Amino acid sequence: MIMDSLTPYLLLSAGLFCTGLMGVLLRRNIIIMLAGVELMLNAANINFVAFWRFHPSSEEVSGLAMVVFAIAIAAAEAAVGLALAISIYRHYRSTNPENMGDLKG
Repeated sequence: MIMDSLTPYLLLSAGLFCTGLMGVLLRRNIIIMLAGVELMLNAANINFVAFWRFHPSSEEVSGLAMVVFAIAIAAAEAAVGLALAISIYRHYRSTNPENMGDLKG
């Protein structure tokens, strides 16, 4: 089924973004917080592709190029974030950010 409107894609993207934001704001686990950030980045990717698809001159690949760069940045963020989470867990034996009081400046 091919959709003729941009609205369903924007609603899906908004739902994913809100879910990711709630994961970052409400959960007290570093891994869940990283997953929330990834959901927010994927919501932005859906917006890039949807706006590229429904743009009048969609022969250009600018929207797809933005998505490729965003995916590369998300992969790098996930790798660095997981490495930091593992390092913090080894030091504190917890992934709860509230238990890491001496990280504050």
